[in-house]
Amino acid sequence: MIFDIVTIFPEFFQGPFEHGIIRRTREDGLIDIRIHDLRNYTTDKHRTVDDRPFGGGEGMVLKPEPLFAAVESILSDQTMEKRAETAIVLLSAQGKLLNHSLAQTLAEQKRLVLLCGRYEGVDERVAEHLATLELSVGDYVLTGGELAAAVVVDAVTRLLPEALGHELSAVEESFSTHPEARITAGGILDCPHYTRPAEFRDWRVPETLIGGNHEDVRRWRRRQALVKTRRNRPDLLERAALSEEDRRLLEAAERD
Repeated sequence: MIFDIVTIFPEFFQGPFEHGIIRRTREDGLIDIRIHDLRNYTTDKHRTVDDRPFGGGEGMVLKPEPLFAAVESILSDQTMEKRAETAIVLLSAQGKLLNHSLAQTLAEQKRLVLLCGRYEGVDERVAEHLATLELSVGDYVLTGGELAAAVVVDAVTRLLPEALGHELSAVEESFSTHPEARITAGGILDCPHYTRPAEFRDWRVPETLIGGNHEDVRRWRRRQALVKTRRNRPDLLERAALSEEDRRLLEAAERD
């Protein structure tokens, strides 16, 4: 997977990709992250990337010319077949909301070009005629698309085969719709997790988890996942396809 990040602050990415899974997958050659300075694709001596918005208003807007030039240069050696395996993503507060399903779709691409917005926004012709996807990482506004781009790289990378070191590592986790998921089936939140010591400040690990009965552990985890989802994200529970067992587990939790 190739990530091309187009930004006016290339130095921003000197730190975020130097740790953990992202660093390891880069070293292993599973991903290639390329940072492109948008100002290198301007044509004036001031390397201008923004201008005043037509119609008035506060703030500045990123110009279309350098963004089109950047993408066309980055992808200049691609065949039409390769273009079909490339997504051009404009990070924007007005975009589709990033979720697990959309991250999985992006992980199926061979290349992602991430365009980092700044200032008041980006000329709409970029969203209409250049980007294949306008994407938001949440219902809030960031000062720029750089943080959002880092989130996309992280969310997508961990879904790539071999990225997590075990093929099932990304199956049982919050929002998973993987067909082999048991605890998080239906796209609910993950269950609570515990590790040693078994007792910490008088708080003990649930006995079920150390009892050795795998079926009891499975039921406990599913029940706790359902309860946590109901408490923190009831909207997910409303959309989840609950089994009869799920309904019994929730009813039992309500009685306890």
